[in-house]
Amino acid sequence: MPEWIDTHLHVWQPDRLAYPWLVDEPLLNRAYLPADLDNARHHVSAAVMVEAGGHPDQALDEVRFVEELAAAGPPIVAMVAHAPLERGDDARPDLAALARHPLVTGVRRNIQDEAPGFAVTDSFVAGVRLLADHGYPFDVCVRHRQLPEVVELASRVPEVTFVLDHLGKPAVADRLLDPWREDIRRLAGLPNVVCKLSGLTTEADHAAWTATDVLPYLRHVLAEFGAQRCMFGSDWPVATLATTYDRWVEVVERALDGLPAADRECVAAGTARRVYRLTAA
Repeated sequence: MPEWIDTHLHVWQPDRLAYPWLVDEPLLNRAYLPADLDNARHHVSAAVMVEAGGHPDQALDEVRFVEELAAAGPPIVAMVAHAPLERGDDARPDLAALARHPLVTGVRRNIQDEAPGFAVTDSFVAGVRLLADHGYPFDVCVRHRQLPEVVELASRVPEVTFVLDHLGKPAVADRLLDPWREDIRRLAGLPNVVCKLSGLTTEADHAAWTATDVLPYLRHVLAEFGAQRCMFGSDWPVATLATTYDRWVEVVERALDGLPAADRECVAAGTARRVYRLTAA
């Protein structure tokens, strides 16, 4: 396999910035920094840090924090930052502020716990549309029941590239494939959507999952999107609740078995370079 670019890495330092969700996750409620990465057997040449659920008022502080980590050396080469896109046109100043930081190459407004319909409100659609002005892709973090809204959102904003995080969080623990499979098929029919191969093990039985549990989901996404529109992500350190870094890479490698070398390189690094404009990675 070629070298890997990790498109979904998190870092945080709770004594510096506030992460409200960590209060309910005692196993994760400590600092996680690049030096803590546990990828002993697989070389990650670069990583995209995705906003880590910090307090919205500290979005720019998080960017500055990640800039410091990136300046210290690999693997962080880019960041997907938070922006309050639900404000619609009023989010322009927030995006202009992010644009002053070259490390930022994408935006995420996590919507997985929002009420039904949130992703297709006029104000949110308008906010997402603003990303085209900066060439930012939009990382979409949703649960599987929200995927029809993502289909509508991506259809209404064809000028923005959408990056589906964690395959849309299918119900792996319950071994449910439908209607997730059809929703993925509809998303893959939209040329402005790509998908991250990430985050599945925390949707499975944390203690007892096997590759057999997650491979049907990975293979379905690869079949529908094609390798040119898929990219590897670890979701570290959240994924440590259910897997080691190396074990997840090995499962993704199994999903890629039999694909041409060029396709495997797309998933490992090529798609990430294109979508997040990683010219130096």
